Amino acid sequence: MNKRTHRGSDLRAFLEEEGILVEVETRALKQAVSIQLKRLLKEKELTKAEMAVRMKTSRAAVDRLLDASNPSVTLTTLGKAARALGRKVKIELVPT
Repeated sequence: MNKRTHRGSDLRAFLEEEGILVEVETRALKQAVSIQLKRLLKEKELTKAEMAVRMKTSRAAVDRLLDASNPSVTLTTLGKAARALGRKVKIELVPT
């Protein structure tokens, strides 16, 4: 007997059927990174301007990095941000 108590597919299957799974996962990942960076800025009591100086970039670039709706973040920029906050980037490829 099937243990599922609801009918239909799960969210992942639905998003895949709609052809937007990759886009949704990408946005969620960017949002998670943005939240982590904002938390670290607050924890270290750094302003965006101070972060820009540490990253050797502009304040506008820091704003783009912290903007959860802006998906265009390079690994180079992410690496600079991590180093500026005393961290490193860890990327892992996992099975789908």
